[in-house]
Amino acid sequence: MPPRLRRLVLVLLLPLVLAAPAVAQTFTDAQRSEIVDILRQALRQDPSILRDALGALQEDETRARGAAQRAAIARHADALFRDAADPVRGNPRGDVTIVEFFDARCGFCKQLHPSLEALIRRDPNVRIVMKDLPVLGPASTQAARALLAAQRQGRYAALQDALLTLRGEPTEAVLRQSAERVGLDWARLRREMEEPAIARRIEANLRLAQSLGIEGTPALVIAGQGRDGGTLVPGAVDLPTLERLVAEARAGR
Repeated sequence: MPPRLRRLVLVLLLPLVLAAPAVAQTFTDAQRSEIVDILRQALRQDPSILRDALGALQEDETRARGAAQRAAIARHADALFRDAADPVRGNPRGDVTIVEFFDARCGFCKQLHPSLEALIRRDPNVRIVMKDLPVLGPASTQAARALLAAQRQGRYAALQDALLTLRGEPTEAVLRQSAERVGLDWARLRREMEEPAIARRIEANLRLAQSLGIEGTPALVIAGQGRDGGTLVPGAVDLPTLERLVAEARAGR
């Protein structure tokens, strides 16, 4: 076998040996022994084979993870894109939807927020669905409750802006100050924060994030109009990246 072809075979074979013991068990003992000997000899002669094989394995895992995420997004499309209870920013009839899972205390969420605001200003056909995902402790849950209660007074976006530009912690005193500054009735807000319906909405967001494999905030799901699939984007991204992802979703990619 020519050296280049032999190397290719080894690069393709090694991930099977590393990642799929069930496949390896289909070989006889003699075949497994021969394969191991060939791999050992090849790795001594050219250690870069291992690097290339691991790279191929990582690419396979990335593709599989992406396919699983797209399938999960399609399964949960109604909860993601069509829940009438969710707060919406931007154009409610936009042809691209960005679902943002965020925690009001998350530093990376605060970093992402100006980019999303700039995107809304620059692209009038983007719809942003907000999913409160308090993952950083009780103070985050309290802030999420305040935001969802503020939605009932039509001031969700105003309070979100206040909390995502806040430098300190959203203590109850700070929440009250922020709420009253944006025109909220604090007594009503504080009372409605404790309603079971708001707790159920937060729990539903947490379950949805878990179903999608979301492990932290922020996380974005971006989809074009009429499509139940979409792209999951973990972490904060800058405005040019957001614009590229929106353009791809709009083009159906």
